[in-house]
Amino acid sequence: MRQLSRSLVLAALPLSLLSASVVQANEIELPGTMAWTAYGTNSSGYAQAVAIGNMLQNQYGTSVRVLPGDNDVSRMTPLKQGRVDLCACGIASYYGAEGVLMFADRDWGPQPIRVITTSTASFGLSLAVAGDLGVETPADLAGKRIAYIRGDDALNKGTEAYLAFGGLTWDDVERVDYPGYARSFDGIIAGDVDASFTTTVTPPAQQLASSPRGISWPVLDPDDADGWERMLAVAPYFQPHEVTAGAGDVSADNPVPSASYPYPIVVANQDLDDKVAYGLIKALQENYEEYKDAAPGAVGYAFEHQDLTWVLPFHDAVVEYYKEIGEWTDEMQAHQDSLIERQELLLDTWNTFLEGAPDDEEEFRDAWMQARAQALTDAGFDPVFE
Repeated sequence: MRQLSRSLVLAALPLSLLSASVVQANEIELPGTMAWTAYGTNSSGYAQAVAIGNMLQNQYGTSVRVLPGDNDVSRMTPLKQGRVDLCACGIASYYGAEGVLMFADRDWGPQPIRVITTSTASFGLSLAVAGDLGVETPADLAGKRIAYIRGDDALNKGTEAYLAFGGLTWDDVERVDYPGYARSFDGIIAGDVDASFTTTVTPPAQQLASSPRGISWPVLDPDDADGWERMLAVAPYFQPHEVTAGAGDVSADNPVPSASYPYPIVVANQDLDDKVAYGLIKALQENYEEYKDAAPGAVGYAFEHQDLTWVLPFHDAVVEYYKEIGEWTDEMQAHQDSLIERQELLLDTWNTFLEGAPDDEEEFRDAWMQARAQALTDAGFDPVFE
């Protein structure tokens, strides 16, 4: 409807004004200052946000302030409150949109999040396994000691997904709890645990690779349809990925068939100004050469690495950009429409649920997850999280 109305208006304009309006529509208009949240200052996500900020400053005079956040909630809270324009987030942005895990909370619930862009580079997201165990596939993890990171739903969900690929659950392994991600790698090196979920290029994985235990990465056979079905049933955001960068002997000459998902995922709220969203995606694509080598993983923002039918909807203005460059199909639009319908259903269900929600925190979470699953199922959607 918006496209039709705009077309009628443009058709009524004199030719000179029409040409000017089309030119203006294609211009990059960005504010003088922007604020983003990102991972900690020692992360590749933070470095990428800074690299993009430098490009925006050099090309458009836009000053970008990047605020580091220690965890998923601290990164997304300023976005929820409208204090920042964007979050260079991890997969927790998907959990936020779904209103699950750490967001199945009275202060959160499903968030109206929209994607601006994502980065999928040469690394993978996998279970780093001690190299002295002979683990070749996820099925070989049966009976092994697997790290569980308290308070980090994203890492634990990744571990669960890898176990599912091998036909395993937490009941088939020995769960070893750790208070933090880095501590779990200290545990592997010390011989107290056997595996922990991570990116293949992270410094702790490099340290493990240099230790007497060494490191290995389980192979995910891209032709194992049953394995992928089990994995995606747990975490539908994973994608088959040939990993060419990683600790140990992983390289372009020795790739590992594995899995990945975008990191960072640059998201905004649904109501981010259309001009800003359009300007950002166009600036990122047209100035890719300026920042792609300025931070580890920044090459992943190239158009060929964008999954246009992923698990989160794009901002409307980003869709308009992809239409403008001829890269948006009817199939993509149908997928986008379905994601938006799902998001609107979740928001409506949340608002209705709050009216009579229980006060007890645990009862609140359980009741919400039941209400959420029922609403999605009734509408023909897969709840994924139950």
